[in-house]
Amino acid sequence: MQAESAKPKTKICSESGSMSSHQVGDRMGPRPGGSAEGSKEPDNGKDQSRKDPSRKDNLQDPALKAEYEKMESWLDGHPEFTHAYFARKATRSMIDGWYISRAMSQSSNMPIAESPHSPNSSSGSNTPVRKVSASEFEVHGSGGSLGRMVTQTTDGSPSFLNTKQSITNQGRASPTRSRKTITELKQLDDRQILMELVKDINNDLDLNSLCHKILQNVLILTKADRGSLFLIKGKGTSQCCLIAKLFDVTCESKVEETKKEVRISWGKGIVGYVAETGETVNIANAYEDPRFNNEIDMLTGYKTRSMLSMPIKDLGGDVIGVAQVINKIGCKDRYEAFTDSDEKVFCQYLQFCGIGINNAKIYERATLEIRRNQVLLELAKVLFEEQSTLSSIVRRIMELTISLMRCERCSVLVVDEMSKKNPDENYVPNLFSKVFELAYSDLENKTAHNGNSTGCRFPIHIGITGYVATTGETLNIPDSYKDSRFDPQVDMDTGFHTKQMLCMPIKNGTGDIEGVSLLVNKLDGTPFNKNDEDLFEAFSIFCGMGIHNTQMYEQVCRAVAKQRVALETLSYHATAPQEEAMRLKKLPVPSCAELKLDTFAFSEIGMTEDETLTASLRMFLELDLLNKFRINYENMCRWLLSVRKNYRNVTYHNWRHAFTVTQTMFSMLKTGGLAKKLSDLEVMALMVGSLSHDLDHRGTTNNFQVMTESPLAQLYSTSTMEHHHFDQCIMIINSKGNEIFTNLSPEEYSAIIRFLEHAILATDLAIYFKSRGEFFKLVKEGQKEFKDEDQRDLLRGMMMTACDVSAIAKPWEVQKKVAELVMGEFFEQGDLERQTLNREPEDMMNREKHYLLPKMQVGFTDAICLPVYESLVKTEPKLTPLLGMCRDNREHWQELSVVSLQKHEQEVKEKEKKPNEKDIDETEASTSSRGKP
Repeated sequence: MQAESAKPKTKICSESGSMSSHQVGDRMGPRPGGSAEGSKEPDNGKDQSRKDPSRKDNLQDPALKAEYEKMESWLDGHPEFTHAYFARKATRSMIDGWYISRAMSQSSNMPIAESPHSPNSSSGSNTPVRKVSASEFEVHGSGGSLGRMVTQTTDGSPSFLNTKQSITNQGRASPTRSRKTITELKQLDDRQILMELVKDINNDLDLNSLCHKILQNVLILTKADRGSLFLIKGKGTSQCCLIAKLFDVTCESKVEETKKEVRISWGKGIVGYVAETGETVNIANAYEDPRFNNEIDMLTGYKTRSMLSMPIKDLGGDVIGVAQVINKIGCKDRYEAFTDSDEKVFCQYLQFCGIGINNAKIYERATLEIRRNQVLLELAKVLFEEQSTLSSIVRRIMELTISLMRCERCSVLVVDEMSKKNPDENYVPNLFSKVFELAYSDLENKTAHNGNSTGCRFPIHIGITGYVATTGETLNIPDSYKDSRFDPQVDMDTGFHTKQMLCMPIKNGTGDIEGVSLLVNKLDGTPFNKNDEDLFEAFSIFCGMGIHNTQMYEQVCRAVAKQRVALETLSYHATAPQEEAMRLKKLPVPSCAELKLDTFAFSEIGMTEDETLTASLRMFLELDLLNKFRINYENMCRWLLSVRKNYRNVTYHNWRHAFTVTQTMFSMLKTGGLAKKLSDLEVMALMVGSLSHDLDHRGTTNNFQVMTESPLAQLYSTSTMEHHHFDQCIMIINSKGNEIFTNLSPEEYSAIIRFLEHAILATDLAIYFKSRGEFFKLVKEGQKEFKDEDQRDLLRGMMMTACDVSAIAKPWEVQKKVAELVMGEFFEQGDLERQTLNREPEDMMNREKHYLLPKMQVGFTDAICLPVYESLVKTEPKLTPLLGMCRDNREHWQELSVVSLQKHEQEVKEKEKKPNEKDIDETEASTSSRGKP
């Protein structure tokens, strides 16, 4: 069997006398950008649907349906085989179809996709896929959009932050109307003023603006001098109080003038009493009521006489605020209470006010939520722009945290990986591997402190940070000195006074704690509140992912650095010593005629290693490549030695096979005359590619690499070994002392590397089957010059295939001996498949079916060898000897095939006969023993 024709990249059909392109392509897999002939993925159109066995129209036949159910049951019972088959055979369209069908089948009863870690799931990311449709965010009734999520800043960079005005405009119930003046309102009766209120509620959802209009309307209705409106905050909590949304509103005041922060404790004063009890309070002289608190009068200088305070309730009857009007107009020096009519009008009015305020609060909450989400998205965008190093990402986190939370100090402590693996109390002192810190003052001068230092300027409060790191709980400490975990000695040593602390874990996407963030002292002196916790909790998720991603990136960088070191080490050991190059340099190089290198019947059998090296030198010298490309002779010798050194000692795909392929290429170029059709760069690339095309071959096929999930298969999805051969070739050429392309111009170097890659990848028979149809068509049309670049690519690819399978075009004795080597290597892979994969190898790898060798060789020759030689002979008749020897060897294999099959059949009959003879002997012996007395 021919050496290259039986290369493990091929698949020989054992069931018929020929090998189709579909069989080879299916074995080898497609090249990026296209698939091998017969191995293409089915289109997602009609052809595929007709062949889809899962379609109902294909399951009408009961027998067919039963067969499919039986097949499916077997697959369910063999999950390991099913998973392995899917990993090898699944296409992208199949996977997409699976996702679509799964989403459609589960969306009706499941809000999120099945967890990838559940028993019924075999793949997927750690985060479930949310079943959310973009159509859910369309404006109902119009099919419109909520607005652009991404805008541009003044410098043109993208931003998630929309202006507050745009948010407000999007939330208006209707276009802004022109409101009546105070003079006009005073001329209206009660019903008309009430209608104005309804219009205000309908048109204005801004809480401050609406409350101001409500109070002004109330003042007009009750003829009061001024009023205030208080809303309840934190109802049901210990921090419950009333906040003056607007204070001292008059008929002539503006919204901005009445925004004053007045806080009243729950149940304190008349306002607190009304909010707590829900009762109306109407008093003529406030100073005579013990519930009245005159502190506000003392601060403002305004004297309160009469007062009417009423609760504002929502639709459920719950008190949400208190409205208060003061001093009846026209009673400057008299104490006159508000009338029953005032109370009645006020009460009716406030019923509408409760609805309006509740709507405005809902809108305000939605607006704040939108704004908060925009801020978080913007912070996340800024955060993920900088993930080069851990120190830079943490510095960015601390800057954003201090600006966001308005605190004096921020520390980020990265959890030590060893502490995660050894959660032992004795390991707490080493809980954190790195500590980063930043003060508010550092934001003004970034060069003063970059967030990382050899020593900690701030205390890390191990009792507090350690607790958060180990438990994952958030600690909000309003008074540090009242917390037992706080060490006051730290402040005494540093001179810093710690008031409030907020300590929160930083987690990654999977929930693992990556670090702890410690915030100290808000700038306004108030404790950290629930809003601070909620906002930073959301931001810390992005921080955790940023830290985790940066750590992964640093690990990748270290791995790349290690790989470079390993590559340098490998390159050093893979390169032949200079002493060997000097020795080869001194050896005499026989002539081409003496070695018969230019004959197609040449054989390397019987040559020594040094003779193959000097013969290789002669081929390059004969083509004058050393002079044309100004290659240093010593570098050429060392490169040849390095190439030989990087061929493994496998049965067939070794140095001698590469040498034979190169000699055939030399004969085709020189004797066959193909060098005249190519440029010098192409000739050089073909010679170097022929000698390097199987570098570091492991004696196994591409399919074996995929089945065993080898690192090479993970690195290259198609043409696995060919890509590896090319990488090895480039590594050697770039190694010191092996630079045979060093004197090429940049343009020449780029061109020859492209030619070289094309030549080596062309030895993948999957690529051969993909491109040979176009080449055969050109030959049939009489094309012989190949001046077009694409046509020359086709010609060079066919030449590489012809040389790679050239053992079939050698004298019969040579071909037969090489075939035995090829089958030996195939059988070794078959043995490996039995041992490592626990599977029965295909016929060509099965040593138990060695009798099929001649038949498989005939099929291989018909499918691959004869077509390529016939087409090349039509291109250049001087290549006829190759075609002639190929046909002769096919006849020999055909004759052997008949003999081999007959011999096998005879052996089978003899094996079947022996057990029968044994049974007869045992029967006779048994009969004889029974006949004895």
